[in-house]
Amino acid sequence: MISITSAELNYLVFRYLQESGFTHSAFAFGYEAGINRSPIDGNLVPPGALVTFVQKGLQYLELEANLGSNDADVDDDFSFLQPLDLITKDAYELQRIIKEKKENLQKDRSETKEKNNETKQENERRNARETEEKKGKEQEQETDREMTEKGTEEEKGKEKVKADADRNVVEKSEDKGKDEHEENNGDSGGPEPMEISTSSTSLPSVIPNSDITVLEGHTSEVFACAWSPAGSLLASGSGDATARIWTVMDGNAGSSTQNVRSNVVVLKHYKGRINEKSKDVTTLDWNGDGTLLATGSYDGQARIWSRDGELRSTLNKHKGPIFSLKWNKKGDYLLSGSVDQTAIVWDIKTGEWKQQFEFHSAPALDVDWRNNVSFATCSTDTMIYVCKIGENRPIKTFSGHQGEVNAIKWDPTGTLLASCSDDYTAKIWSTKQDKYLHDLKEHVKEIYTIRWSPTGPGTKNPNQQLVLASASFDSTIKLWDVEQGRLLHSYNGHRDPVYSVAFSPNGEYLASGSMDKCMHIWSVKEGKIIKTFTGNGGIFEVCWNKEGNKVAACFANNVVCVVDFRM
Repeated sequence: MISITSAELNYLVFRYLQESGFTHSAFAFGYEAGINRSPIDGNLVPPGALVTFVQKGLQYLELEANLGSNDADVDDDFSFLQPLDLITKDAYELQRIIKEKKENLQKDRSETKEKNNETKQENERRNARETEEKKGKEQEQETDREMTEKGTEEEKGKEKVKADADRNVVEKSEDKGKDEHEENNGDSGGPEPMEISTSSTSLPSVIPNSDITVLEGHTSEVFACAWSPAGSLLASGSGDATARIWTVMDGNAGSSTQNVRSNVVVLKHYKGRINEKSKDVTTLDWNGDGTLLATGSYDGQARIWSRDGELRSTLNKHKGPIFSLKWNKKGDYLLSGSVDQTAIVWDIKTGEWKQQFEFHSAPALDVDWRNNVSFATCSTDTMIYVCKIGENRPIKTFSGHQGEVNAIKWDPTGTLLASCSDDYTAKIWSTKQDKYLHDLKEHVKEIYTIRWSPTGPGTKNPNQQLVLASASFDSTIKLWDVEQGRLLHSYNGHRDPVYSVAFSPNGEYLASGSMDKCMHIWSVKEGKIIKTFTGNGGIFEVCWNKEGNKVAACFANNVVCVVDFRM
């Protein structure tokens, strides 16, 4: 008999979590289950393997339960079983359930048959009575007819004349109606159609293929992408243990990927076997002048690369996968957060760690610089800490979330900190007080990420209102007025969890990517989709270039798409 090992089952669960978009859970499970040491070649495992495996198991149990019955109508037996029965009961119990339900059904059929027989007999008796009554009436009518036949000749003549006259009137009326019908309709052949207005709804514009460049080369899901702040370089990080730096020039849109592929540098995070799952590239970030790219990996190492793809340094101190990685504005420090519950500040000049912050009691999910020397961290332990280089304790502690805190972001001035959580809320914090300023509660499922608009004080768009966008597993994006803590817009165009949102540099547009395979571009002011593109896989991240004329999206089907955006 074929059996499945615990290692194989663990790998199927790991893949299921990854494919379903439970990125953090997948990393944590894979780390604890030692997926990186698994001998299984992930390239041989088809998508949806776990679900297929379970479905086949249920089908087998159904079949096994029905093989024990001698009934010819085996297909009917399937209707007697509920999915929960198949999971919680063995084959013998399932056979008993089918037998009992069949007996009950047979009993019901017998009772129905008896009832039908009684009804049939009653109907026959009633029909016999009605037949006798009908015969009597017919005899009476026959007698009456004989008595009146003699005196009806005259009346028959009168009726004939009247019937002929009536028939002439009807024929003339029909002819007149026919003529009027033909005259009224002319050549139309029927009633005129209703007028339908198509201007009441403005549909979003589907982005044409001529405005899309597909970047192929990755051999696994692409989890992260980021444009260089200087020039036309796009970095992407994948589960295939590589990051790639693509040169995307104007005029590439609509061209074949073969032409673009020659302008790519591959950053390998492995030595030897390519299917080492421990080398997944989980996060990446460019420094301020676009000369260096930092990547974080499932193997716990941070790496710094030149824009030409040369490995400058490997930063090795974390004991678990790195989930978040950020350069400070000055570019002299790199900050990393890991499943090992710590955050580390790295000194780029020396290539060594400067300080490790061990305040969380569970995996650190996100980190974000407030200025060049202080930053915030968040964790699955529901806590948020504000830390400073040189300080051995947090300079501020924010407690208020009831679930894992998935992301944190400082506003453009470093005054307000936004956070989002599995507790369905986003919150706005100030270092001037311990409790949150605003509790944003409109979402009905976990909130995966948040983004501040590049507007208001401290930005290039100082005269526009500062807003916060939140993206949720409830498939909506919500826009918040952060001064008053109220909802401005709810964007409801997606059908599945939204994993990423990004504002255009001028703050006028918002790009969103979802597991429904769609990337939408919204007008922030109008709150509606103005452009849309549908790919062939779920979208993990979207990002704008610095000019605001290109949007990149990375997909679960191993590709990166670049969309030319113009209004």
